[in-house]
Amino acid sequence: MRKLLLIKYASEIFLKGLNRRIFEKKLMKNIDSVLKGCSYEFISDQGRWFLYSEDLEEVMSKVKKVFGIYEVCLVTEVEPTMEAISAQAVVEAEDFGETTFKVESNRANKAFPLNSMEMSREIGAVVLNAVEGLRVDVHKPQRIINVEVRKRAYVYSKRVKAVGGMPYGTNGSTMLMLSGGIDSPVAGYLMARRGVELNAIYFHSHPYTSERAKEKVKDLARLLKGYTGKINLYVAPFTDIQMDIIEKCPENELTIIMRKFMMRVACAVAEKYNINSVTTGESIGQVASQTMEGLMVSNDVADRPVFRPLIAMDKIDIMDISRDIGTYETSILPYEDCCTIFVPKHPKIKPRVDLIRKSESILDIDRLVQECIDNMEIYNDL
Repeated sequence: MRKLLLIKYASEIFLKGLNRRIFEKKLMKNIDSVLKGCSYEFISDQGRWFLYSEDLEEVMSKVKKVFGIYEVCLVTEVEPTMEAISAQAVVEAEDFGETTFKVESNRANKAFPLNSMEMSREIGAVVLNAVEGLRVDVHKPQRIINVEVRKRAYVYSKRVKAVGGMPYGTNGSTMLMLSGGIDSPVAGYLMARRGVELNAIYFHSHPYTSERAKEKVKDLARLLKGYTGKINLYVAPFTDIQMDIIEKCPENELTIIMRKFMMRVACAVAEKYNINSVTTGESIGQVASQTMEGLMVSNDVADRPVFRPLIAMDKIDIMDISRDIGTYETSILPYEDCCTIFVPKHPKIKPRVDLIRKSESILDIDRLVQECIDNMEIYNDL
């Protein structure tokens, strides 16, 4: 008898047909990557994945952040006999207190003498007689004892929700426009959760934004790395571009022209490093540059798909996800980014693509973009 972790991966992987094995292999590789440095054994029993380790709590804390896993269960492996299974079910139930319960059984090993319903009924009767304060409720139980019979038998009641999604690295790549705010780390997390490989670009306006602001963004990238396993961060110097815009363009168009330059640089860096798309933390109508018209202007210079996973989300919902994934406390630290300085008093909220093109035509766009890229700081795998 020993304790194991049962790894349950997302149901979407089951639907991949002939490609299912590709997704399973990638998920196995991601698990191995996140457990680098941990001593563990991988066990497969008739399609189920288990992990054995001397430190299951540490392993669980890491594995539950692996995209593609939707649940991690602490199980006890026992002999595949009704006596051993029932005895362990009683042990599980002794910690329930006064509550309702039921037993759910899964007999994958068809050589086992009882079917799933018969197993559940007999094990439930043993538990009910052995543990005081329990009542059976097969419809809406407060606690569930799970039993799986394969080559071995497994009994468990402790289930921990994991992040779900698709295995990281199975759905292309994106360049996340990572600011120091709440929204963009959440946008990056949601894209990574769908299997998209993350890279990040941050626009730094020294000396108007501090070195601490840059460190804050690096900290956010490291927090995202806790889910992705690796992330590359590109820090783009943005001061010269902003100064040129302020000097030569209409004041009320500063923000939207600045956003347009960010999109140009992000796309150019993505092209240089063979990254498929760009992702932003924009939400429709949240600020002046995120109106429908403003987003159209930003898209005017995009040469690849631009994803906005937060586009229809309320701020409160975004903040809730930020807290859940652990980026909120860092995001609210009071260090300004380049989007919060040089803000016009009356920004244009319904810009026209043709008029913005005309306003910025006075700028040496290609030179400004290239100099920005040439002077980038690159942090590979923070």
